[in-house]
Order: sequence, then structure tokens, then C-alpha cells
Amino acid sequence: MDDRKTVWRNPADIIRSLRPEDPVMVFAPTVLQDAARRFLEGFPGLVTYAVKSNPGEAVIQNLVAAGISGFDVASPFEIDLIGRLAPGAARHYHNPVRSQAEIELAVAAGITSWSVDSRTELDKLFAKVPTDGVEISPRFKLPVAGAAYDFGAKFGASPELAAELLRAVADRGHVASLTFHPGTQCVDPSAWETYIRTAAEIAQMAGVRPKRLNVGGGFPSWRVHGIEPDLDAIFARIGETTAEAFGTDAPALVCEPGRGLCADAFSLVTRIKAIRDGGSVFLNDGVYGGLTELPLIGNLDRLQILAPDGTPRGEPAVPRPVFGPTCDSVDRLPGEIALPEDMAEGDYLVWHGAGAYSVVTNTRFNGFGDMQHLTAMSLS
Repeated sequence: MDDRKTVWRNPADIIRSLRPEDPVMVFAPTVLQDAARRFLEGFPGLVTYAVKSNPGEAVIQNLVAAGISGFDVASPFEIDLIGRLAPGAARHYHNPVRSQAEIELAVAAGITSWSVDSRTELDKLFAKVPTDGVEISPRFKLPVAGAAYDFGAKFGASPELAAELLRAVADRGHVASLTFHPGTQCVDPSAWETYIRTAAEIAQMAGVRPKRLNVGGGFPSWRVHGIEPDLDAIFARIGETTAEAFGTDAPALVCEPGRGLCADAFSLVTRIKAIRDGGSVFLNDGVYGGLTELPLIGNLDRLQILAPDGTPRGEPAVPRPVFGPTCDSVDRLPGEIALPEDMAEGDYLVWHGAGAYSVVTNTRFNGFGDMQHLTAMSLS
């Protein structure tokens, strides 16, 4: 049997049937398509997928099948990937720092939507990007809390500089728009409200009505057991605030979710290599593999612990340090994780909601990182 082409019922079925020794990333296309439809039906504007979060070809194809017609691309690779898999889709090149060669490649590929957050990068675009019908969106930042980590340390202009850039874009004859990113795994709708109201102030300072307002990514995935993020409340706050801040002359809205679309459509199956003297747990995957993001934004709480026959381990749970497989002391998950007292070497930990920033950041450090990819109808 070719396990790569088999559609399994769920991760427990995979464990019972294969008892995999290496990590397995399990993809549920129906979950991904449901997430896409939720955004398409709930967000009051254009939904574009941030390709960087998971650039798998099956992910792109299923998003297109669900109706996603725009993609946030951040590199020549992603530009070419979407050009090949979704040739009719919009491609927004919103990485605000690019080399001269990258700009030339994107222009040749037909990119007509760009972001920028500095005068020097804007001058580079002015020198190489056609004027007619090309959108340039100054990206701004604010010291707003509510996200797992803030993108403002690397990207974003001050509101004052953003107004200057917006005015320059309009004076040059480009389509002038604005963009921001509230930070990853942002669960607080008020973060978007603060940014949107500031966008209206930037437009007023510049004396320019932005054609579009891209409210970024940051839309949260489901990471905590029993507590699903309220995306509908975020969508509603974005729509209401835009109408209040801009009035009848409001810009069209765009968003660029990454993890909010792809994360919940994947589960990572890991196996226990050892339990050292009844305490520390060692897995066959860790921070150099599919769990690379956990030290940055915290542990995934949606865990299943299954015996090799697929039956769940019971309670009570006790907190344990959890390490990855490499010969490196950094390869440890943050804090301690509550795990069943009766679990044993050879059991499996299934991390639900592991589809974002996991497949693409998996490495072969220390000779580990051999990850199998399978498809399932369900992840529960």
C-alpha cells in the first residue's frame, strides 16, 4: 500500500496502522477549506493567504478550490509558486524590503501591489516599478499589545513617516493604499481597532484617501484546548471601526491571514523516544523540526496522547519537561507540559493545530527532521 496516497480517517488510525517512527504531519483538506470559507463569508473585504506560513502545494490548491483568489507573497519563490498554481490570482508583494534584482523579477512577473516602510525602499520602487495601475501601500506600526509577538521590531514606519510616504505615492501617480500587521496570534479585536483609527489619521495627515486598507495577518488559530478564537468578533470590529473612522469614503479592506487559515488543518504526530527516570520526556521532533515556533509563542495546548494501538492515555496529568531528539540543549519546549502519568515510551503525542510555521521551518539539524506527510478526513 502507498501510504502517501491513502486518505486516512484520522491521526489515531494512522498510529494504529503504521506505528510511525518518524514525525508525521497530517493534513485535513476539509478543515482547510472550511477555514477559508469562514474568512470569505465573514471578513468584509478581500482575503489573501500569507504563503509564508505554509507554502505546500496541496494547501494552495485547496485554498483556490475553496474560493481564495489572492495571495500575500514575500519572495521570488512565492511569486513563482502562486504564478504556477493559481495563475489568475492576485499576488501582493508585501515584504517591504527587496533587492534590486527581486524588484526586477517581480515587475517582470506582473506584480502590481507592493508595500513599503521607508524612504529608501520607496525610492527603489519609484525607479523600477511602472506607474499605471500599480498599488504601493506604506506599512505603519504601533506599540499595540494583544499579540504573541510584535512585527514592529522589524517592519513598519511611524504614522508620521507613513503619511509622508502615502503623500509621495499619490503624487507619483501610483494607487495609494495603506497596510499594517497587528502581530502574530492576535486574539484581541481592539488591536485592529487602534490600527484602523490610526490609518484614518494617517490619511488625514497626508491629505490622501487610500484606495485600500490591508489589515494584515495576525488572525489567531486555535491553540488552547476548549477556547476557540472568536474570529467573527474580530471581523465585526474591523468592519465597524473602518466605517466609523473613515465614514462614507472608507477604503476597500484586504486581509492576509496565514496561520488563521492553515494552522488548524494540520496535526503533528510525534513519538516518545524515552522517559528519563520517570520525568523528562524526549520526542522524535522538537524545536529544530515541526515544533520550531513553540519557544516563540508558547506551547500548543491541544494535545492527544495515544498508546501505539491508538487508545488515549488517561489522567491524572503531571507536568514534565519535554525535549526534542537532537544532541542540543536548546532543543526543549517552553516550561513544562502536563502529560498523563500512565504514558510510556513508544506512545504518541498528537499536536493539533500545527500547520503554520512548522512544515516550512523543519530542518535536518543533527540528522533528524525526516517528516512524513499524510492526508486524513478528520483530525479528531
